[in-house]
Amino acid sequence: MFPFCFEWSWDISHLVFMGGLWYALSIIGAGMTFAIVKSLFDISGGHGGHDDNHDHSHH
Repeated sequence: MFPFCFEWSWDISHLVFMGGLWYALSIIGAGMTFAIVKSLFDISGGHGGHDDNHDHSHH
């Protein structure tokens, strides 16, 4: 049963379930987008990592 089927009835249980589903998918998608963008930024030579000071005295 899909929302685009003509038998679908939008009762409160469907609204809660679909709302929770899209809320969870939005959070997961935003987190993955942030991780991918941050990874691309770090790979392209972005600043903010621990390798920036080039002081190897901690070894």
